[in-house]
Amino acid sequence: MSAAAKLKLVNTAMSSIPNTPSNDPELPLVELINVCKSYGDGKDKNSILKNINLSIKDGEFIAIVGFSGSGKTTLISTLAGLIQADSGQVLKQGKPITGPGPDRGVVFQNYSLMPWLTVFENVALAVDEIFKDWTAEQRKAHTEKYVRMVNLGAAMDKKPAELSGGMRQRVNVARALAANPDILLLDEPLSALDALTRGNLQDEILSIWEQEKKTVILITNDVDEAIYMADRVIPLNPGPDATFGPDFPVTIERPRDRTDLNHNEEFKRLRAEITQYLMAIGMAKTQDTPGDKIVLPNVRPNTSNDWKSGAPTLKPEQDNLGRPRYLEFSQLSKIYPKANGNGTVKVVDGFDLKMKKGEFISIIGHSGCGKSTVLSMAAGLTSISEGGIILDNREVDSAGPDKGVVFQAPSLFPWLTAFENVMLGVDKVYPHASKSEREDIVEYYLTRVGLGDALRKKAGDMSNGMRQRVGIARAFALSPKLLLLDEPFGMLDSLTRWELQEVLMEVWERTHVTAIVVTHDVDEAILLADRVVMMTNGPHAKIGKIQEIDLPRPRTRKALLTHNDYYHYRESILTFLTECDHTH
Repeated sequence: MSAAAKLKLVNTAMSSIPNTPSNDPELPLVELINVCKSYGDGKDKNSILKNINLSIKDGEFIAIVGFSGSGKTTLISTLAGLIQADSGQVLKQGKPITGPGPDRGVVFQNYSLMPWLTVFENVALAVDEIFKDWTAEQRKAHTEKYVRMVNLGAAMDKKPAELSGGMRQRVNVARALAANPDILLLDEPLSALDALTRGNLQDEILSIWEQEKKTVILITNDVDEAIYMADRVIPLNPGPDATFGPDFPVTIERPRDRTDLNHNEEFKRLRAEITQYLMAIGMAKTQDTPGDKIVLPNVRPNTSNDWKSGAPTLKPEQDNLGRPRYLEFSQLSKIYPKANGNGTVKVVDGFDLKMKKGEFISIIGHSGCGKSTVLSMAAGLTSISEGGIILDNREVDSAGPDKGVVFQAPSLFPWLTAFENVMLGVDKVYPHASKSEREDIVEYYLTRVGLGDALRKKAGDMSNGMRQRVGIARAFALSPKLLLLDEPFGMLDSLTRWELQEVLMEVWERTHVTAIVVTHDVDEAILLADRVVMMTNGPHAKIGKIQEIDLPRPRTRKALLTHNDYYHYRESILTFLTECDHTH
């Protein structure tokens, strides 16, 4: 059947879908009035949402910026009719929402696909259920239309296991849209994706929104994503008793270009206002824990070249900071055998970089460009195929406590407390110190990362953010020569990420350890580093550009947003990443 014939079938079928517009054009499409929702009973009752009020017009694109524990999934589930509010009204076109329905398409963060079905069959499940009165040919044409709309025409017969994370999320979007909903509810659908895939899917969702004229409610923890996509940005203040903050209307003309936004004064103003509002919320909920009560003992780790000399401090000697070629990557390459066993592929090709002692470097690039491979070789965890790495005049050929590593998911023992997890490493590098000295080292760093009140809490009972704090404390407590951070905040919501970036910078200012962070977050790269190293796409990835970051330290996110050079640095990196995106 020709494409024109298929389109005619779809249009004929669509014309048979009942449409019940409101008689009152001024009536909101969606309205929440004093909505409250709690879980549990009695003393265990936990109030999640309190007096939520929201009014959304037909065709509007709303972004609700929420963080972990703010009740955003509860809010989406209430709108979807999956759960019922305890009190208040949840209305669509003036009528109560009492349960789920095909008029509201939902896309959650996690992919809920049937692994044994193809892309086409996963989308067809919804179409066959909702449009039972259509002919088989009409349903088939309708399904194909939405699979192609999310650019999965070539993958129509593939199963989820054969797809990338971004492609699987596209299937979820296609399935939701194929039900022909009035409202598309998106609960952080892109947060688990890399920056490039996330940007591409943002554009696809916007394109579909323009074509289909749907009403969209997007939950996100990314301020840039909210401003780029929405007509209005509304913060959801963290619970318990979560409430909405003020509306931030986005008046920037559409279509919006990511690079051009760096020159847009309205974008800069909105970005600063929303970020500062959210940071103020975070500070109000965070208790300051003083860390100056604990003093670091006068011992050096056994990984130091001169630890037996009794040097009196853990902090690097100030006159050694800035020593050239303290860390040197010399024509570093990594070669892997191909998956099919036919030949090899050079993932990293000639990575060449010299770092001063005490310097902080960010490495940024698209997924698959070898960022983490470089870091893993620097840690001694991955063998080097060509070239070499020299750290403090010694070749890196194995892992060791002189190289502190913080991964995206910290590898803690869940049955041990925060204190015990850090002490494991401290016992190894300070065997010559007394028990009380080792305990002081552990307590000092755990207090510095804001865990002074959770020293005896087991890792298994901690949130992701708390566990990552333990990982950072453990890395610093080893007093390593080199600190390596592999997307350490990638799994965290924005508010927790901002807090931990501040923690990391505060502790780093006290130690000035030589550090490398791998990240896909442009703002994080600028905030942390003295230089941002940009890598070209793999395979054969190498350094494409290095951007010096000449911003005063100590740095804060708030100060960064108002600095004259910040958006210049941001544009430099975004332009490079955009150009890389077009080179394959």
